[in-house]
Amino acid sequence: MKKLFFFFIVFGCITAKSQTKQVVLKTVTFAEVEKLQKENPKPIVVFVYTDWCKFCFSMKQRSFKNKEIVQYLNDHFYFINLNAESKKNITFLTSTFNYKPTGTNTGIHELANELASVKGRVSYPTTTILNTNFEIDIQKVGYLDQKTIKKLLTNYIKYNQTL
Repeated sequence: MKKLFFFFIVFGCITAKSQTKQVVLKTVTFAEVEKLQKENPKPIVVFVYTDWCKFCFSMKQRSFKNKEIVQYLNDHFYFINLNAESKKNITFLTSTFNYKPTGTNTGIHELANELASVKGRVSYPTTTILNTNFEIDIQKVGYLDQKTIKKLLTNYIKYNQTL
């Protein structure tokens, strides 16, 4: 009887978990966002990160997996992940951006430098919001918890709707 009861508990938990709808953050590339802006203009959130940054990893796991934040981003923004140490060339707005080594095993991508530089310094993570004209409206350096990023995104949309 105990085994049967345990089986129903486990089965019930698995069934309940599988029925919750998973919301996935839609990410685009810089090339895709240029085309999308022509069809349906939206602000762009660029998340500039590195693989070694623990705060970047935490934001990816917490802030950008929160259902409400993901849904809000999907509805109101285009979202781009930009690894600041990526060695791939990126063409954006008729310019090609490259990885620039700064030492033996270090370097930064030119586009990350453009989008994450605040007062001449780049820090990780940096969350940058570009308007529909591809101009930087907001740059937030550092870890943004779920409450902070939700407030930032909703205030940005509310402010821009009143203009």
